[in-house]
Amino acid sequence: MRPGPRNLITDVAGLKVGNAEDHQLRSGATVLVGDSPFVAGVHVMGGAPGTRETELLAPDRLVAKVDALVLSGGSAFGLDACSGVADGLRAAGRGFAVGDQPVPIVPGAILFDLLNGGDKGWVENPYRALGRTAFDAAGEDFELGTFGAGTGATTHDLKGGLGSASAVLESGITVGALVAVNAIGSVRAGGGPQFWAAPWEMGGEFGGLGSAGVFDPVREPVLTKRQGEATTIAIVATDAVLDKAQTTRMAIAAHDGMARAIVPAHTPFDGDLVFAAATGARHMSDPTADPFLIGHAAACCLARAIARAVYEASARPGDRVPTWQNLFSHV
Repeated sequence: MRPGPRNLITDVAGLKVGNAEDHQLRSGATVLVGDSPFVAGVHVMGGAPGTRETELLAPDRLVAKVDALVLSGGSAFGLDACSGVADGLRAAGRGFAVGDQPVPIVPGAILFDLLNGGDKGWVENPYRALGRTAFDAAGEDFELGTFGAGTGATTHDLKGGLGSASAVLESGITVGALVAVNAIGSVRAGGGPQFWAAPWEMGGEFGGLGSAGVFDPVREPVLTKRQGEATTIAIVATDAVLDKAQTTRMAIAAHDGMARAIVPAHTPFDGDLVFAAATGARHMSDPTADPFLIGHAAACCLARAIARAVYEASARPGDRVPTWQNLFSHV
């Protein structure tokens, strides 16, 4: 297993990512869109999720494929970013055909960033426009850190952000992850610069500092955010041919990566969620081993993407918590 050429989820051919952010608002939106509709699944393990159209991703639902997936800030207001993406898809003539009407299918999830110091005194919900701008900006290359859905994100004691990573298996199958990290838990071990995700790091992608080495099993985590203020939302993707049930299993397996990279994860106060996408461009050569390895790669990529999100976050005037770079860029 090795990183793809960009080390981004867009190493899965046919997928594009767009970001839009407003630094005065201290929030933003991110969209994953395919060149054509793709199979999708979802799994929620946090206790406080905020979602749109996730029920239709269940294997027994009618719609087989979706047009895009959205991650957004803004709590419940941010769900309107999906409407902006749907506007862009409709203008492009894309969507689930119902008679002569294309109906874009755009599931999404949100994180809470309403108390991060940004100007939230809007008269009109800004997230629909952010979603449309993100859709229009979608491409194979995109920024990490304080961009898109990660713009106003925070963790236990550092700024969060938007992260991504990819892996190419020996079979040639590609897997990638995209994540907005806004967790109650911490992504670093103790008070030092090392990331919990360090054992899965590839090529110094988040500093190459290695593992902290010592975990204190008696240490109890401190609850630094209030109920409803946190969430890590992610997308994992592959170019393999998967059905909806297999794609859902990929999302379930990817949650292991969240637990490897954030301590604690999946709390009652986080809305932790993972979408999964399968473009179906590459047939599996081994129907037993390949899904097993895809799930493993999805978890590894998500752990790496979470660390990259925090590692790449940049400082902005008025930040209420420091960035990793503020504290440890000299290391």
